[in-house]
Amino acid sequence: MKMKLKISFIIILITQFSDPTLFAQEFGIQLYSLRNQFNTNIEESLKTIADWGINTIEGGGTYGMKENEFRALLTKYELNPISIGASYEDLRDHPEKVAQKALRYGARFVMCSWIPHDGNRFDIENTKAAVKVFNEAGAVLKREGIILAYHAHGYEFRPYEYGSLFDYMAQNAKNFSLEMDVFWITHGGEDPIALLDKYPDFVVMLHLKDMEKGLQGNDSGSADVETNVILGQGQIDIEGIVKKAYQQGVRYMFIEDESSSVIEQVPKSLSFLKSISLN
Repeated sequence: MKMKLKISFIIILITQFSDPTLFAQEFGIQLYSLRNQFNTNIEESLKTIADWGINTIEGGGTYGMKENEFRALLTKYELNPISIGASYEDLRDHPEKVAQKALRYGARFVMCSWIPHDGNRFDIENTKAAVKVFNEAGAVLKREGIILAYHAHGYEFRPYEYGSLFDYMAQNAKNFSLEMDVFWITHGGEDPIALLDKYPDFVVMLHLKDMEKGLQGNDSGSADVETNVILGQGQIDIEGIVKKAYQQGVRYMFIEDESSSVIEQVPKSLSFLKSISLN
């Protein structure tokens, strides 16, 4: 009997098993990966994603195009926006508008990728303020059936009491979850697999992004985009993370490649993901 299984990668993986050790995958991607291409030709960039065989996306911006026209192009190329981004300020000041935007896109998730802070200063006061914003905005989104996810960048792993600022966030999150970017988790000094073990119910999505071998991370939340390499060719255990997340029921995993070689690298990253056996 043929067993069917869905999974998503920053990307959705839709996995169909005919042999329990092999699977075919359909992938999604974070649109920011092609930001430079979008600034040149929006429709051609969306077509490129569709031509890669990807139909699940995470986005939110329209790169200067009217939103209704942009959404029409998503429909034309059969691209499904599972998740859209929202700024910290919009979540704080206009959560209802964020919810309405997500509904227009048909998104199941809203993700916030940055907590504003002064230079390199990020402390417990920033953290407590963010937890309050995310819990309040997350409650508004939840009423519409939408999940809010925070995308950590590494500065959250600075020490606090007997753990880290991230631990405070995770332990006080009532109405929000985590989108784990495996590059930034690693860059910030944490182990993505250990974090999945520690907070198995907190992670709802992944950004799959590999890190150049030899790169030393820090908790600044910044790095050279050219240190993003083809999945499986860097220092991060992408295969192990994918397997662990799959076992824990994480459905949405998106490829994000911020390098200038994104057009060349994404197809190779997709090939690597297709080679992973989940058994």
